[in-house]
Amino acid sequence: MKEFFQLLKQGNKSALMAAVVNAVVSLVKGTTYIFTGNVAMFAETLHSLGDAANQLFVFTGSALSRKRPTKRFPKGFGRVVNLVLLGAVIVVGIMAYETIKEGVSHIFHPTESTGFLINLIVLLGCTALESTVLLKAMREIIHETGAEAKGLAIFPVALKNLKQAKAATKLVFMEDTVATGGGLLAALAVVISHFTTFHQAEGIASILIGLMMFIVVGEVFLDNAGGAIGKSDEGMHLQVGQRIMTDPDVRDIQILTVIKEGDTFHVDAEVELDSALTLAEIDDIRNRIEDDLLQIDNISDVMITFDEEDSVMDWEYGDGR
Repeated sequence: MKEFFQLLKQGNKSALMAAVVNAVVSLVKGTTYIFTGNVAMFAETLHSLGDAANQLFVFTGSALSRKRPTKRFPKGFGRVVNLVLLGAVIVVGIMAYETIKEGVSHIFHPTESTGFLINLIVLLGCTALESTVLLKAMREIIHETGAEAKGLAIFPVALKNLKQAKAATKLVFMEDTVATGGGLLAALAVVISHFTTFHQAEGIASILIGLMMFIVVGEVFLDNAGGAIGKSDEGMHLQVGQRIMTDPDVRDIQILTVIKEGDTFHVDAEVELDSALTLAEIDDIRNRIEDDLLQIDNISDVMITFDEEDSVMDWEYGDGR
């Protein structure tokens, strides 16, 4: 149990903050829906509730993925975060379905909700809270990818570097982007429904929010399904290959595999050397290359093997062939 709490301290802070904020927001929205019967508020309640559950799972998964390897699991627990995220998207998918279902029902059977002012205040207030989580996630992306940005430049820079961020941070960013946009959309629907007779606006907003949630489900599923199986990372593959080729004793790279497991990378390379080198020299080269690669952020394991130079260049144009 002590180890578990120690691991929690290393969990993704953006996910923890998002879970707490969304839990509070879902409670406020749910209470408001009970008293007003607003369909757009219902959609936002389910959305925030799903996000809160998701992000709590993500925080726990990101912490457990840092557990050290054991005899039973010698490769470590890096893929735990991917498995947790795959489970988390199921929750979002269910919430998205219910949101769309309620929206369709409201379009065919529109009703006028009450409490216009309280609905608007709650939606805008909760959206402001969710935007703070989004800002935190954007800063985390910039920090994790080594980028630099300030002020209004944070959003485009974070979006540009999103694919290189940790899986947990990406999920928080995507969910709270949808949450912020969904909150504003729901607020607009409430205004339209109150000042016109077009009460179906709330149903349409509910459907659009549900569809945005499904987009998140698709993106997260595809990203983490590959991570759970163990996928190659092209960007890191190129970086590692170029770093190996800079070593003065390396003649070529026959095989290079860079597998992403959770938030870390495992490198396996077969390198060609001059056949005249002694075993002691080869051992020094191995240590030098491994130490150099381990200096790259998020690389946790390196395995280097050697073969004699065959005069055939396999590593061409930095493409890893």
